[in-house]
Amino acid sequence: MELRHIFKADNPVIGVVHLSPLPTSPRWKGNLAEVISRAEQEATALAAGGVDGIIVENFFDAPFSKDCVDPAVVSAMTLIVDRLKGMVMLPIGINVLRNDAKSAMAIATCTEVQFIRVNVLTGVMATDQGLIEGKAHELLRYRRELGSEVAILADVLVKHARPLGTPNLTTAVQDTIQRGLADGVILSGWATGSPPTQEDLELATAAAGDTPVFIGSGASWSNIPQLMQAANGVIVSSSLKRYGKISETIDPIRVSQFVEAARSTPIISPKSTTTNTSIKQYQ
Repeated sequence: MELRHIFKADNPVIGVVHLSPLPTSPRWKGNLAEVISRAEQEATALAAGGVDGIIVENFFDAPFSKDCVDPAVVSAMTLIVDRLKGMVMLPIGINVLRNDAKSAMAIATCTEVQFIRVNVLTGVMATDQGLIEGKAHELLRYRRELGSEVAILADVLVKHARPLGTPNLTTAVQDTIQRGLADGVILSGWATGSPPTQEDLELATAAAGDTPVFIGSGASWSNIPQLMQAANGVIVSSSLKRYGKISETIDPIRVSQFVEAARSTPIISPKSTTTNTSIKQYQ
């Protein structure tokens, strides 16, 4: 399946809405209306700043369950995503942390949004939640059962984790695409706020062929011109928040500054000529 997203840019900037703690999470405050209100404010700020898409994730639910989240989390995220869909005319994606890809696929399909992010699609990663095994075989079959066309953006050697063994980055990218059937791949640094290296981005992009490669962490207005030369898009959150602090809300001025920096980049990646066939403009 080709990536079928509603992007108006060849190299999209995708902002992230970090949801406040949801029901059953350790820091849940018992007021879903406040969670929804903050999500609406952040989505609006991202749209006003000029991003090309949004990912909604349960970031503040930490510590995360390894795979299946509580049904209350699924219900809350479904409600929130449906609300945001009616507010912003942007493609929306979902990431259910830590690695509940089936719930993300279900929410995306039922709310009719465009894509999901999966932290571990293939392979085995050692994380603070324990060993997380990729379940591409289950997710792809589930997507087919649902009759869904939701695209899958998959992390390769995801942040806050270490692979079992020492896989080559090129091999890991190729396995994620060829064996895991990812529609796009994401490359991050070692942790939230840490960018991938230019060398790793270039290796990943070369290995991915026509499949888009997204920067998954650590992008800022100062480094995005260089990083974007070796990628097809970027997913960004921390540097868009007030004072650059992860706990703060999205600052539309910082968003617009970042988007301007990203779009002023002269795209010299060898894949830049193939991006248009990999990311289709939504009609």
